[in-house]
Amino acid sequence: MIVLRREIGDVLRGARQHQGRTLREVSSAARVSLGYLSEVERGQKEASSELLHSICAALDVPMSVILREVSDRVAVAEGLVIPDTVPAELSAIVARHRDDEWPALTPVG
Repeated sequence: MIVLRREIGDVLRGARQHQGRTLREVSSAARVSLGYLSEVERGQKEASSELLHSICAALDVPMSVILREVSDRVAVAEGLVIPDTVPAELSAIVARHRDDEWPALTPVG
């Protein structure tokens, strides 16, 4: 069974580790206790949308990027083939700014 909180936690931990940051650094920046952030990353606590926003802001990663990765993982777990639907413009922005600050993205639609 797919547990959404575990997938969210795995993606958040991956983003934090990719940046080489500690739980303490991110928890301080997100203004959440270190223990609670640890539980979120391990999939033991369900992050509210407000908490998820704070963690994403502390990681300087758009929440949409985190949720997209979670969605892709769930789709794979369900046995679905994931088409590459990321617009070329967004792919180029992400590739250029992987470790830099994220630029403001233009709304779609």
